[in-house]
Amino acid sequence: MSASGCFCSLSCGNADWMSGLCPRLWDVPLHHLSIPGSHDTMTYCLNKRSPISHESRLLQLLGKVAPCITRPVVLKWSVTQTLDVTEQLDAGVRYLDLRIAHMADGSEKNLHFVHMVYTSALVEDTLTEISEWLESHPREVLILACRNFEGMDDDLHEYLTTCIKNIFGDLLCPRGDVPTLRQLWARGHQVIVSYEDEGSVSRHPELWPGIPYWWGNQVKTQALIHYLEAMKSCGRPGGFFVAGTNLTENLGYVLVHPSGSLRTMTLPSLPDLSAWVREQCPGPGPRCTNIIASDFIGADTFVSDVIRLNDKLLWC
Repeated sequence: MSASGCFCSLSCGNADWMSGLCPRLWDVPLHHLSIPGSHDTMTYCLNKRSPISHESRLLQLLGKVAPCITRPVVLKWSVTQTLDVTEQLDAGVRYLDLRIAHMADGSEKNLHFVHMVYTSALVEDTLTEISEWLESHPREVLILACRNFEGMDDDLHEYLTTCIKNIFGDLLCPRGDVPTLRQLWARGHQVIVSYEDEGSVSRHPELWPGIPYWWGNQVKTQALIHYLEAMKSCGRPGGFFVAGTNLTENLGYVLVHPSGSLRTMTLPSLPDLSAWVREQCPGPGPRCTNIIASDFIGADTFVSDVIRLNDKLLWC
């Protein structure tokens, strides 16, 4: 049987692609597989009424002085996804980039997501939605990257960690050696939580250290690809890591493109970025990739391209 023949047809959709992998890949550690991710997963639920984040005092000031101008502009350059979290999971995304924050004037325990603007969605509600999806897909495994933590103190970290443990319970994979799919299925684990707060990780064995994210901070496609290739030449990290294929605007670009948006900047770059993705190889080698994350994951064949990279492991 050919390598591609070992993989269930993607025409059936990607909602259960992990269980559809060739059984030979069930014994490959997750950090050697190719896993599709979404960059700034929750930005689909930003809206014009969402407050501007405290991360930028300049944007906050402009938002107060000229809200009718500032908020729509900031929103256009903040939205990185159009599919909601369930749609992303159905599409095959298995790494969720969750930027979590507490609004200074928000209620005591309500945590939101953030990317220049706070989301309308609450963290606890979203985690519950994710757990409900997992119930219907018992052999799929998610990596939840909890990051940013704007405005959060130790009490709020404990509150969030308690929410995570209460919502996912026995589905949580405690940190240790990176498991294989077969090991996770045998233990009933479906969730690995990467948490970028060292104090919380030290107190809770259910949390894994923050996963490195290769962020190019580039406006131009070829500059981003050059950055990713340079990172690969330095050798892959030993555990999970993310190669981010997302472009990033800067003030100069926004001023030159006043009617533009992150979407209009990103979409023309997708063919070249997709070509780069299709050239990658998963595995333990120093130039191998693991998680690959992108903006606007439903706009092209990105998710399927990342999943298909796993076929290359069958040729080794």
